Amino acid sequence: MSLLLRSVYVNQNLNMNLKSLAFLLTSILLISCNNKQESHTSTDAIVSFQNEGHEFVYNMVQKVGNYQELANKKDVSYTYTYKTPDNKTDVSIEKYLFDGEYSYGHYTQHERTLSQLEGPIEQGYNGQEYWLKNNGEIISDSSLLKRVAFNRPTNYYWFCMMPKLLDPGLTYEYLGEKELSGKTYQIVKVSFEEPKDKPKDIYQLYINKETSLVDQFLFTVAEYGMMETPLLMKLAYQEVDGLLIPNKRKYKRSTWEAEESDKPWIYVTWSDIQFGTGITKEDFNK
Repeated sequence: MSLLLRSVYVNQNLNMNLKSLAFLLTSILLISCNNKQESHTSTDAIVSFQNEGHEFVYNMVQKVGNYQELANKKDVSYTYTYKTPDNKTDVSIEKYLFDGEYSYGHYTQHERTLSQLEGPIEQGYNGQEYWLKNNGEIISDSSLLKRVAFNRPTNYYWFCMMPKLLDPGLTYEYLGEKELSGKTYQIVKVSFEEPKDKPKDIYQLYINKETSLVDQFLFTVAEYGMMETPLLMKLAYQEVDGLLIPNKRKYKRSTWEAEESDKPWIYVTWSDIQFGTGITKEDFNK
């Protein structure tokens, strides 16, 4: 008698309770597996891609951490350092609340941002208005507040950019593969749906085929009329609390073929990144 038949013969002598228990456990396992399969299928059905480029962006976002994962951190604080080729430097303590996209920056050094003001400046967006302080005094100059209205959402967007590349209202165009410096990139053009009479910013992503990360991207700044000649941004990442943050950046003028100009780099660094610091909405009031 084979081992399998001996096992069957012995098992026939077991009582019905054990048989019933085995049947119950098997049923639970099968139900569990079916539920997981249904859940997986349901999740897959929710994701609808415009095209192949959209799918590449989606996969990239899953790698760095999606916006819900970022929002679950509640808030972030970090030191922002911006240095131009002529050694003009901004140093700001940035604080954001993800619910409502509240934004605050305390500049201890501002040689390129509102350099006409002496002493520390504070910029804020509290969900309703942009505000500015210099040496603790409220500034109401509309031309200065216009700069704040550009800086606050821009700094916030740069920090959240990768997961926000799946925001509604974006269009995607796959431009194909390209070899650069021995690496293969999937190139995806991302643009914003805007009224026809208003210029729209463009991001041309170079997604590393091996890592699924954006190593570099081209971008325009429609707000300042910089549309014909793009800027090239190169990135390096740091893992913080399970998210990949592109905290080291450098950029300069380029071509739409990502050919670097002979201009020097502008450097941007985010350091001392801390999530979940306990910031509240009241902390963003002027």
